[in-house]
This record gives sequence, C-alpha cells and structure tokens, in this order.
Amino acid sequence: MAVKNKIISKEDIVSIYMNEVLEKGEKPKSVYRFAKENDFTEAEFYTFFGTLEGLEKEIFRMFFANTVALLHQNADYLHYDMKNKMLSFYFTFFEILTANRSYVLQALKMDRNPLKNLTQLTSLRDSFKGYVAEILTDDYRLEVEKLQQFQEKAIQESAWFQLMLTIKFWKDDESAAFEKTDIFIEKSVNASFELMNVAPINHLIDLGKFLFKEKIYSKS
Repeated sequence: MAVKNKIISKEDIVSIYMNEVLEKGEKPKSVYRFAKENDFTEAEFYTFFGTLEGLEKEIFRMFFANTVALLHQNADYLHYDMKNKMLSFYFTFFEILTANRSYVLQALKMDRNPLKNLTQLTSLRDSFKGYVAEILTDDYRLEVEKLQQFQEKAIQESAWFQLMLTIKFWKDDESAAFEKTDIFIEKSVNASFELMNVAPINHLIDLGKFLFKEKIYSKS
C-alpha cells in the first residue's frame, strides 16, 4: 500500500503496480480501481502515465534506463569498443531482469495473445535501437555513404531481434545463476559481430569501383 500523506512518485506507482501484478496474478482492471485500492488518486497516476498500458511499457524502459545508468558509472565503459559495450549492456540488462524475474515472467504471459504481451516492449525497443545507433562505430559502417542509412537500420533491427531471442532463452533457462544465458550472450554477441564485419564488403565495393572506372576509361 502507498504511504498516506506523502507525495507519490513515478517510482512508487511502478513499484505498487509490479507488486499488485505479482500478488494477484493479473493486472488491475482500471486506473480508477488501481488508484483507489492503493490510496492515491487518478490525478496522481495521470501525472506520470496516460494508461495502464503506458505504465507497463515504462517498466521495461526503466529496466533499460537503469542498465545504461549503471554502465556509465564505470569510467572504463566509455573507452570500450562497440562489441564490449554491447556485451556489458547485455550482462547488466539481464542482471536487472533477473532481479525482477518474477514480474517479467508474469508480465510477458498475462495475455493469451503473445503479440499483446510483446507490446509492453515497444518503448524498450525504441530505446535499445537508439542505444545501438549511439554505440555504432565506423569499424562497422560501409564506406559508401548512400548505403550507411540502410545498413544502420538493418543493424538496429537485427540487434533487437537478437535481444528478443536472448530474452526467450533467459525465460526458459533453468541453469543455476542462469549461467547458460551468460554463455548464450557471449557466443551470440561474438557471432553477430563476426557477421557485421564490413571489411570484405568494403573490399568488394572498392573492387567494383575500380572495375567500373577501368571500363569507363577504357572506352574513352
């Protein structure tokens, strides 16, 4: 229950909501009932969230935000290359998910329609794709500028798909301390960065430019 005579915060509402979902095994039926049963007002709820669905999305976005905040507490993180930044993100993010495992498992199965459950992850998706764009370095960019925008979007989408696969693996992981998830993270991230190696593609583009120029000049 919320403490009376206290200004309720966004974090308070999130905590109350998560506890209610865990204790009741279902989400609240309405904002009105959720607020009344927990001694705060609808107006206080709407200060931070537009709907219960918006609150659900914000919980997963907060997991992301807390992950990034923890990463930036490590001074060495800023000097990591892209692959090590991604590995650091994964290990930290899944530590946070594990600390909230009961809620995450419950939240992602509340609706019989799996697609409706996944709508809770839309804010996380946007934030994560922005993070991938932020840490993307020239080592993984194609040399041809016209192809870079398409390539960056493809990298963001594939990174999101990989994160979703990892969440699925973690959900099903029954190993002690989820050590199999740690192994999966390391192997899958390493493999994805091998596939992102653009050096061979850039060499092919260079060759194509050379052959094109030779063909043009040989005709002149």
